[in-house]
Formats: sequence, structure tokens, C-alpha cells
Amino acid sequence: MERTLVLIKPDAFKRGLVGEIISRFERVGLTLEGMKILNATIEMVEKHYPDDKNWIRSVGKKTIDTYEKYNLNIIEDLGTNDALKIGQLVRKWLIQHLTSGPVSVLILSGNHAVEMVRKIVGNTVPLFAELGTIRGDFSIDSPDLSAREKRVLQNLVHASETVEEAKREISIWFANYI
Repeated sequence: MERTLVLIKPDAFKRGLVGEIISRFERVGLTLEGMKILNATIEMVEKHYPDDKNWIRSVGKKTIDTYEKYNLNIIEDLGTNDALKIGQLVRKWLIQHLTSGPVSVLILSGNHAVEMVRKIVGNTVPLFAELGTIRGDFSIDSPDLSAREKRVLQNLVHASETVEEAKREISIWFANYI
């Protein structure tokens, strides 16, 4: 049995999808162990998206890869092709987005909860997410469009990628959770 963390982001709130998203997790048998709705502070979100050069560079590299895939001009849109600088820009947009409105924070548990939740939410890039997943059913955003518009990719939810990441994230959002 594992625990994992899910953030239902402000874009899901604006579209009235919070109940639908939670019900998808419950329907497969995951247990909702903790839930709260809050307006995230910059400090909380900065802890959530670490100021770690390797993580930031990997975020930038994903954006570069998408630009290359679609043969787009990243320097024209973002002013650089440096993965670290692009990652820092994306991290800034992520922080702005998560602090722009209410967020629902969930602790879900169950057999292979981390992997199961990742399967249910779908690919991080909604354009590539399978139909039947949360992102595949409710969003068509893409990194090239969001970068051109100088905003975060709107993919409705965040889901921890590993058990270790879930533990770290739960400690940020549920400081007193045992």
C-alpha cells in the first residue's frame, strides 16, 4: 500500500472539474485519506517545485524537446535555448499558476497508488494524454502553445511521480499528517 499526493489546480477549479477528478480516483478503489482546499502561498509552491538545477534543467529540456518536435523557434518565443533558463521561466509560471486560485490537495492511498494515479491522470502534456484519462478527456493544451503565450501548461492536476516524491510533497502540503 502506498500514499501519493494530487493537486487539483486552479484551471480545474475554474472549469468545475474538481468533483469529477476526485470521483475518478475513488471509482478505481483508491482511498481518500486527506483533502483540503486552500489558496497556496508562494512559499509552499516554491517548496513543491524545488529550486534544484537538475530538476529545473529537466523541465527546460522537456520544453526544448517539444519545440524541436514541432520544428518551432524557441529563441523567437522564449529568447533563449538554454535548458536552465527555460526551466527557470517554466518554474516561475508554475508558481504563478498554483497561486492564482484555489487548489485542492489530496492524499490518496492504495495498492501501487503512485503508479495508478499517474495512469488515471495521463500524460503530463494533455495533447499526448490518452482518451479516458483526466488530461486526455478534459484538456488539449500543449507546451508550444503555453510557451508562446508565456504561461504554464494547463493540465488540471499534479500527481507525484515516485513514492519518495509523494512523501516529500505530503510533508509540504500536510505538515502535521502522520
